[in-house]
Amino acid sequence: MKDVSARTIDGREVTLKGSELEALQESIRGRVITAESADYDDTRRIWNSMIDRCPALIIRPTGAADILAAVRFARPRGLLTSIRGGGHNIAGNAVCDGGLMVDLSGMRSVQVDPAGRRATVESGATLGDFDREAQTFGLATPVGINSTTGIAGLTLGGGFGWLSRKYGLTVDNLLSASIVTADGRLVKASPDENPDLFWAVRGGGGNFGIVSRFEFQLHPVGPDVYAGLFVYPLEQGRAVLKDFREFMASAPNEL
Repeated sequence: MKDVSARTIDGREVTLKGSELEALQESIRGRVITAESADYDDTRRIWNSMIDRCPALIIRPTGAADILAAVRFARPRGLLTSIRGGGHNIAGNAVCDGGLMVDLSGMRSVQVDPAGRRATVESGATLGDFDREAQTFGLATPVGINSTTGIAGLTLGGGFGWLSRKYGLTVDNLLSASIVTADGRLVKASPDENPDLFWAVRGGGGNFGIVSRFEFQLHPVGPDVYAGLFVYPLEQGRAVLKDFREFMASAPNEL
């Protein structure tokens, strides 16, 4: 690999030697991607096509061990680092200019325990990935409304969806998270282990670490549900909203 010029957190430029990158590639099961890679542009592209940023380096992990290797590579060099889950965030936080992007899109496994009504979901999975597996068993949890949204960004931001009136926010159904911390450790965050970190990731946003997988509570839903769209003329807006508020005050939580 060729040498790559990269940016640090404090704005300095450093050179990542080709030999360093080759050693990094040999140490992980995933991929190290640079601007000379054929799929570089496709990998840095996200849902919001107005975001056009160019990381110096992209690491695409296949598991927690690769995430650990990425953090341990970035930390001593002070590299500016961004994390791509589903790549759906409109602001484009997944992609940094000149730094390291850790692309989790290769980690999309969803494992469902139908008897225990639990799902273990890797952090690159989308809501579509999650729902497809859970609905095989007639189960679901509140995870947004758009199937292309990433489970990680949604959960770390709090998360709500079609089922939230009945079952709460996404984080209300989060049982635990496996997190690679900035000092290069893999820890579990739950009500019983690292509870402060668990509190932080339940809607606190980013910069607490890189989640490798989530564990969610599931609920019996479907497989058939009723849904529909009601559209009213704008001039009826005030009356419709007033009636809607009054109606929903006594409506069942399933609605």
